[in-house]
Amino acid sequence: MDLRRLRAFVTVAEHGTVSKAAQVLHISQPALSRQIAAFEQELGFSLFQRSGRRLTMTSRADQLLGESRSLLNHVSSLGERALALRQGDIRVLTVAASAMTIEGMFPGLLERFPGQLSGVRLALVEADADKHLQMLEHGDADFAINVVNVVEVDDSRFGTFLLPRFHIAAVMAASLDPGAAGTIDIGKVVEYPLLLPNTSYATRNLFDAACRLADVRPLIRLESGSSRTLLTLAEAGDGVAIVPSILRSHGDGLRVLCVTHRGEPLRIAPAVIWDKRRTLQRHAQGFSEVLAGHVRISFPEAPATTPKARSRDVGQDTVANWRTRRKSAGPTRKSRSR
Repeated sequence: MDLRRLRAFVTVAEHGTVSKAAQVLHISQPALSRQIAAFEQELGFSLFQRSGRRLTMTSRADQLLGESRSLLNHVSSLGERALALRQGDIRVLTVAASAMTIEGMFPGLLERFPGQLSGVRLALVEADADKHLQMLEHGDADFAINVVNVVEVDDSRFGTFLLPRFHIAAVMAASLDPGAAGTIDIGKVVEYPLLLPNTSYATRNLFDAACRLADVRPLIRLESGSSRTLLTLAEAGDGVAIVPSILRSHGDGLRVLCVTHRGEPLRIAPAVIWDKRRTLQRHAQGFSEVLAGHVRISFPEAPATTPKARSRDVGQDTVANWRTRRKSAGPTRKSRSR
């Protein structure tokens, strides 16, 4: 089987048109069309049918796509391994993570990492959480750091290694007095103007789910992808920032409280995720253990987890319950505008 034809098929399937796929592959449209036609002749059935200006896959092509991606990933992994051997077994591991995860979890790791895993270099890629699994599937990242009590991970496809857990924190100016010692219930939090991460972050998804279960609606003053912006405004007294507790809130003018629902913290369960079909087993275990050790050293207050056990907590239950109730959720008690 010609790998060029296989790659042509996958690229057209992902981009929907021959013109876009040809640009990605850096070949002419007629040449790409000939490769698709030759592949269809080799297989004995059609791969695409035209729908307006776009191409849609036939049912047979749809069944073939997953295995085709897997084969290309294995070929790519083999090429990477051969290159590493030629270069003295130096491997670059690409890790996808959100901006807040990188800011909170990785400072200091890059200096510690080379001494922990010989022959490995680390490259970080900032990416929204909802893109991580697709990046792993396409080989654009070797690992992703995501929150497994938010993202749905197919255990038959992806490996996971649980990291120490964190919780959702409410950060406010020290002048505010919520009348609580170290914790604040979500029903009390929504009485303040809130500074929230945007919806690409797991922290925001967990917080929204908890609001739905508590039947409350927050008053949102700002949504932002920048944790520094949220914390700066909180310190100025412009609202209460909702952020993961992994972020260090600097400054004497800030007060940090753990957000709870029914007396339990809203837990964030991060994990290292990788595609099992790629030959990364040795590196996956090594990198995951190094990162978990770094987190435990940097954040000794974080609850410990084991790599194989996924214990349910209030954060996981919150999202699961919210998903089942989402369609039937009634009006909320508080009518604040979102």
